[in-house]
Amino acid sequence: MKQVPAIVVTAAFILCGVIIGVKAQPRPVAQMAAAPQSQAGAKTAEQTFKNIQVLKGVPAEQLFPTMQFIAASLGVECDFCHVQGAFEKDDKKPKQIARKMIEMMYAINADNFDRHREVTCYSCHRGSARPLAIPAVSGEPADTVAEVNTLAAPSMAQTETKADAGPTADQLLDKYLQAAGGEAAIDKITTRVMKGTIDFGGKSFPIDIYSKAPDQRISFTHLPEGESVTAFNGHEGWLGMTGRRAREMHGSELEAAAIDADLHLAAHFKQMFSHAEVRGTEKIDDQPAYVVMGQREGKPPMLLYFDEQSGLLVRMVRFADTALGLLPTQIDYTGYKENDGVKVPLRWTLSRPEGRFTIQISEIQQNVPVDDSKFVKTPDPEPAKSGGR
Repeated sequence: MKQVPAIVVTAAFILCGVIIGVKAQPRPVAQMAAAPQSQAGAKTAEQTFKNIQVLKGVPAEQLFPTMQFIAASLGVECDFCHVQGAFEKDDKKPKQIARKMIEMMYAINADNFDRHREVTCYSCHRGSARPLAIPAVSGEPADTVAEVNTLAAPSMAQTETKADAGPTADQLLDKYLQAAGGEAAIDKITTRVMKGTIDFGGKSFPIDIYSKAPDQRISFTHLPEGESVTAFNGHEGWLGMTGRRAREMHGSELEAAAIDADLHLAAHFKQMFSHAEVRGTEKIDDQPAYVVMGQREGKPPMLLYFDEQSGLLVRMVRFADTALGLLPTQIDYTGYKENDGVKVPLRWTLSRPEGRFTIQISEIQQNVPVDDSKFVKTPDPEPAKSGGR
C-alpha cells in the first residue's frame, strides 16, 4: 500500500485522536486547567468520537490537533497508544498511561499555575517517549521550538517587555507593508498563479498554486499516484488525493488556510492583531530580524520576524491551540522578487514538529484570469460496489 505524502496529510495523524480517556471518574477538563472549551452549539469531543473521557468538553475540532501535539511531544506515531483500525479500544498500556499523564498535567497546572497551561507533555518528554531523568551534557544545541513555544504561551503574552530605543511593532508592520510594495500596489493584485516544485522526504514534485482575492487558494501537487490537493475557497477548506475522499479542514487548520490565501496579508496584519509588541531580535540565516508578537482575541498569538535591513517578513510562527498545548508551525520566506510592483517570496519552507516541506517557485503571474470554478470542491469518489449475486 502506497503511503500518502506529507503534503496530503498536512494535519498529520488524522485518525490518531479517536480516543483518549480514563475509566476513573476524572474532574472535568474545565476544572483542571485552562484548556479550551467548546463554543455554544459546537459539538464536543465526546459527542463526536467514541470513549472520550479526560478530554470531555473539548471542541471536537481540536481532538486531532491534540493528538498531533501528543505525538510531536513524545516523538511517536498513532499506533504507539492506539490499536490500528480500532482506536476506541483500551488494549494498549501506553494509552492507559497517557490518560493518567494528562490528568497529572492538568492537576499540576491547576494546583501550581492558577490553571494557566504552563506545563505540557513537551515540558518533560521533549520528543522522547520516555522523559530523560539525567541532565544533558553542555554544548547541545538549544531547542528553538521550545523557546518559541514558551515565548508565545498565554501567560507570557501578558508580560510587558522593557522599552528600548528600537522601532515599535506598528513601525515594523508599516515598514513591511512599504517594503512589500505599499498598500495601493498590493490591493491591485487580484489573482496569483505560481508554478514550481515542492520538496519533502528527499523527493521533489511539480506543484501549481492558484490564488484569487478575496481569500481563495488551491494547490495541486503532481505525484506519481495522482494529484494531492490543498484548498480553501473563502469559507471551507479541504485536503484530498486523486481517487480518495477529501478531508475537511476545521479550527486552527482552517484559520491557517485563510491566512495563506490572503493576497493582501501585508496590509491586514494591523487589523488582525488586538495588540502587537516587539520581543527583541533573533538571527535568521545569520541576518538580524526583529521579532513581533501579535495578540489576537480568543486565539493564540503569532510571531513575525522582520529583516532589520529590508523590513521584509522572513519568518512567521503560528500556533494551533489544542487541549494540551500550543502546536507550532513555522514558515520561512526567502528569495523575494518584485512582480507588478509587489515583492513576493519565491521560496518558503513550512516546518512542523512532524516534518517539513519546501516550495520553490519558478514561474509567477499576477492579475491573470482565474475562474471561480477552480476553487469548487470536487465530489468524493463513489464507494466501490461489492460483487455478488
